[in-house]
Amino acid sequence: MDSDFLVVGSGIAGLSFALKVAEFGSVIIITKKRDVDTATNLAQGGIAAVVGRDDSFKEHINDTLRAGDGLCDSQVVKLVIESGKERIDDLISYGVGFVKGSDGLLSLGKEGGHSKRRVAHAYDLTGREIERALLLQVRKNKNINLLEQTIAVDLLINRTGEGSTCFGAYVMGENNEVVPVTSSMTILCTGGAGKVYLYTSNPDIATGDGVAMAARAGAKIGNMEFVQFHPTCLFHPQAKNFLISEAVRGEGGILVDHNGNRFMEKYDERLELATRDIIARSIDTEMKTSGADCVFLDVSHLNKDFLSTRFPGIYNKCKEFGLDISQEPIPVVPAAHYMCGGIAVDHYGNSTVPGLMALGESSCSGLHGANRLASNSLLEAVVYADRAAMYCVENLTSSSDSQDRPEWEADEWSAGEANFLNEEILINHDWDVIRRTMWNYVGIVRTTQRLELARRRLITVAEEIEDHYRKYIVSRNMIELRNILHVALLVTETALHRKESRGLHYSIDFPKKSDDCLFWTMLTRADLNGDPWDFRLEEERFDH
Repeated sequence: MDSDFLVVGSGIAGLSFALKVAEFGSVIIITKKRDVDTATNLAQGGIAAVVGRDDSFKEHINDTLRAGDGLCDSQVVKLVIESGKERIDDLISYGVGFVKGSDGLLSLGKEGGHSKRRVAHAYDLTGREIERALLLQVRKNKNINLLEQTIAVDLLINRTGEGSTCFGAYVMGENNEVVPVTSSMTILCTGGAGKVYLYTSNPDIATGDGVAMAARAGAKIGNMEFVQFHPTCLFHPQAKNFLISEAVRGEGGILVDHNGNRFMEKYDERLELATRDIIARSIDTEMKTSGADCVFLDVSHLNKDFLSTRFPGIYNKCKEFGLDISQEPIPVVPAAHYMCGGIAVDHYGNSTVPGLMALGESSCSGLHGANRLASNSLLEAVVYADRAAMYCVENLTSSSDSQDRPEWEADEWSAGEANFLNEEILINHDWDVIRRTMWNYVGIVRTTQRLELARRRLITVAEEIEDHYRKYIVSRNMIELRNILHVALLVTETALHRKESRGLHYSIDFPKKSDDCLFWTMLTRADLNGDPWDFRLEEERFDH
């Protein structure tokens, strides 16, 4: 198979990009489960943009910079925020049904860190509505071929004396056969890596595939130490990864401890509307101090009809678990939610490997800095999808036709007479070790000793996984296991290097911010023929 554009992932970034370039070339979208199995589909809050009459670009920019804690790229912040209204108009033109008020204008929510109401939403089902509308448009487009149950294994890289170029990817379809798919441009839109941690709000697909593949291909990876933990995931034995939207606090939700006492006044003057890093650390502190398993988000003082109308998904899901949120507080805990770091990209989504782009949560554009402002993620995805499409249309070539089509190299990736790894317990064990190590040692609060211990354990696991990867026929579970391992090492290495506490990275050993640490932490594979977990680290300083 070949195409002009190979898009890996079917969330808001990948689908938006595909729709923008489809009239200029052939598009293949691959997604490793169903087309709706994306983080976008689970997004509750909405998309932040300056559309309100009392709002301004300056205020949204200032809120974003404040949340990013000194590490945002101010040029990127400006270009993304000033493009917001046009990109919301695009989504409306695709059929996204944002909620409107009686005046016909968009209904706008307010979330933590925002000084104004500026979050366009479809109640608390915004992501589902966006995914529905975009998929409908994609399915109608004859130039787009969407392949479900198809996972990317690794990138196709042409290495010459002048450097590396990406020209597609090895993919595994439903029949478990690995084949090359060549393309002029390969666009990684694989979302985040929440499954690296034991507790996460992310769907099962969030195994950091794009970041891991790009890292192995030699692309620069930036700021992986900044992992955002959402403060309020539902704490219930039957709730796997259900989020209680930040918009609930925006509408008046109050955080209380196990004794019913409000506690945020001890940590931030903005109370429940502080940024996510502060809220998550505050909850973590309260739980560790009291020994309680959770804290509570109380909305029982709000009108029942308002709650069931404004938050139908949350209201009904809690009701399924026997919780009437109009009568009793919601038990909540922090959980891994969003990767602010990722594949380093320029203002058009280009990685440092020619032919390879990254959009959305897979990328590190500079918008989020050390901490993402709520609901800026969907905004970044649609703005960069538009900019990447613009770049591709202007620079499109048919280079894929001239590339060799390499077969899956059995001697490189698995022994010629290899068997399937029947002992799935080995994969499950390594998966559990990685996720527990990351949760216990590389979580919300860190120490140098824990980080060093995590690195040693992860490298030991890495050696075992790479041995299995080459000794046995590759499987879907092995692909994902290898990817979360490589992402875990990226997070740990960058966290060890940052000798301060800033944004989402908090170290007990270095509890204050340092002007000496106003840099992005960049990792690049040390030797493309060596160990895939051996990275070279650089500090990239720039005008903030």
